[in-house]
Amino acid sequence: MRTRFLILLVFVFSQNSFSAAKIETWNTDKGSRVFYVHTQGLPMADIQVVFAAGSARDGKRYGIAEFTSGMLENGAGKWNADEIAQRFESVGAEFAAGSSVDRAWLSLRTLTKRELFDKALETMQTVLTLPAFNQPDFEREKNRTLAGLKHREESPGAQASIAFNKALYGDHPYAHPSSGLIETVEKFSVKDLQDFYRQYYVAANAIVVIVGDLSKQQARLAAEALLRDLPVGQKPEPTPPVAMPTKGKYQHIEFESTQTHILSGVPGMHRKDKDYFPLYVGNHILGGSGLVSKLFKEIREKRGLVYSANSYFLPYYRKGPFRISLQTRNKEAPKALQVMNQTLQNFIEQGPTEQELIAAKKNIKGGFVMRFDTNSKLTSYVSMIGFYQLPLDYLETFPEKVEAVTVDSIKDAFKRRIKPELLQTITVGKSEK
Repeated sequence: MRTRFLILLVFVFSQNSFSAAKIETWNTDKGSRVFYVHTQGLPMADIQVVFAAGSARDGKRYGIAEFTSGMLENGAGKWNADEIAQRFESVGAEFAAGSSVDRAWLSLRTLTKRELFDKALETMQTVLTLPAFNQPDFEREKNRTLAGLKHREESPGAQASIAFNKALYGDHPYAHPSSGLIETVEKFSVKDLQDFYRQYYVAANAIVVIVGDLSKQQARLAAEALLRDLPVGQKPEPTPPVAMPTKGKYQHIEFESTQTHILSGVPGMHRKDKDYFPLYVGNHILGGSGLVSKLFKEIREKRGLVYSANSYFLPYYRKGPFRISLQTRNKEAPKALQVMNQTLQNFIEQGPTEQELIAAKKNIKGGFVMRFDTNSKLTSYVSMIGFYQLPLDYLETFPEKVEAVTVDSIKDAFKRRIKPELLQTITVGKSEK
C-alpha cells in the first residue's frame, strides 16, 4: 500500500516546480561531488549514487560491470535479498541498482518522514558498502545470465547490435555488449566481482544526487552517511578517445528469419560535444521524430519497404553511436538499404527545409518540460549533468540552444561529422536468391 501511495505522489507532482529547479553542489568529506535540488510539494526524495563503473570498465571480462551491479541487491551485511526488499517495502521505499556503458548506480525513492527516511537510507548504505557476493547467489545469477545470453543468440536484432558496435569500435571499450559474452561470463568468479567492486565503488569515483523535499543540511548529512564507510580509493583513468573508421564496411550475417535487420552508422558525438544541438535537432528531422521523419516517409510511407525506420545519436563520455535502424522483409532489404543511403546523402547535402526545422523546434521544446516533470525524471537529468560535468544551467538553457540551431548549422555539422563513405553497415537475415 505504501509503495502504491508513493508512486501516486510522484505522478501528481506539479511540473511547474521543476521549471525553476536550481542545482546546488558541494563535496563530501571524502571528496565525492554532491548535486542537490530542493523541491517542495511532496514529502519525498530521490537519491542516486553514481560511479564511473559501466561496461567501458570491463577490460577483457566482458559483462563484469553489469553482473556486479546486478548482484548488489542479492545480499548485504546481515540481510539476504528478501530481507533487503522487505526493509524497503516496510517504509514505502523503492530501490534499484543498474548500469550502462559509462555508469553504474544505486537509486532510492523514499518518503522524508524521519523514521521512514532513516530506515531506507540505512538499508541503501548497507547495500552500497557491505555487499555480500555470496557463492550460492552468485551461481544462481551466473546461470540466469548465461541462459539470457544463449537466448540472445536467437534474436537477429541482438546479433545485429553486437556486430554493429564491434564494427564501429573495434577494440575500444565501447565495442562489446554490456551483458558480456558467454565465453567471458562462464569464467567469472566471486573474486572477480569483489575485485571490480573494490576498484570502482569508491568515494573518489562517486557522485551523489539528491532531489526532493529535504533541506540542504539534511541532504549534506544523507550524503555523508551514505559514503562514510566507502574507501576513498582512486578515480579511474578516463575512457580512451574513439577513433573514426578509416573506410566504410558492409557485413551480412545469415540468419533464418523472415525479416532482415539493418543497422548503419558511425561514431557520432559525446555528451559535451560542440555540435550536440545541430546534430540533435537535425537527427530529429532525419529519423528521430517517428512517423514524420524523413527516413520513415521515404522508406516506409512512400515505398512500403520497411516495418520501421529511425535514427538516433547516443552520446557517451566519448563518441557514442550514430545509428540508422531498419527492419524489412528479406527480399526488400537491398532496395531499403539503397533508399536509406540516398535519403541520408540528400539530407547531408541539402539539410532540412526551414519549415521542417520550425516544426522540429516546436516539437522538441514543447515536450521538453515533460522529460523532467517528476522527481524521478529530474533526478535522472541531474545525474547525467553531474556525471558528464555539464553546465548546471543545462536544463534552463536547453530550449534556447535548440532555438539557436539553423538550417546552415545542421548542414555544416552533418557534413563534417557523418561521412557516408565511412558508414559501417550490418544486415542480419535470410538472403534471397
